[in-house]
Amino acid sequence: MRVLVIEDDRSIADFVAGGLRQEGYAVDVADNGVEGLDLARAHPYDAAIVDVMLPRLDGLSLVTALRRAGLHTPVLFLSARHTVDDRVKGLQSGGDDYLTKPFAFPELLARVQALARRGQRPVEATELTVADLRLDRLTRRVERAGAPIELRPREFTLLELLMRHQGKVLSKTMIVSHVWDYSFDTGTNAVDVLIYRLRDKIDRTFEPKLIHTVRGVGYVLKVA
Repeated sequence: MRVLVIEDDRSIADFVAGGLRQEGYAVDVADNGVEGLDLARAHPYDAAIVDVMLPRLDGLSLVTALRRAGLHTPVLFLSARHTVDDRVKGLQSGGDDYLTKPFAFPELLARVQALARRGQRPVEATELTVADLRLDRLTRRVERAGAPIELRPREFTLLELLMRHQGKVLSKTMIVSHVWDYSFDTGTNAVDVLIYRLRDKIDRTFEPKLIHTVRGVGYVLKVA
């Protein structure tokens, strides 16, 4: 999943982005409303976390502009304002949820997960299955032939991406855009290394092999 964080307080932005990345999310960060709006228009996001009080363009105006442009990215507002009036304004501007500062990261994470699920069109199954490989998106449990497989956050994100696009060849660029953030150096071999690690856990001791390389194009998960 890819999340956009628009927050001008550097400590809060780092706290939120760092926590989401540890959970396996790709995160882009903007520190003002204009840059945030540009990113939201340029890239598909599963959810956006938007501070209400932003320099250059406030959060309410930013989300109103997104909705007028026909973009339906689920939005969680962050604000130090606690009144019912403030929450109503946030929702009326096109926001989907509203969280007041200070907040606990587990609550923010749960709200982002709920928004991302709600924003999917159509709603995707919480469990993905290919052959004897199963992935539960809610509990983050993976098993093959009934045996549990422990995955690191980015390995889980990559496997989910491959399973959601079963039979479709994914380029390295597409994998980078979903597993890492936009500042990632695409010239590294990190995708190949991540694929190798995932294969070692998913395919090495099982048959049939599910992760395949399409030379010069990318990778595909399928039953050969």
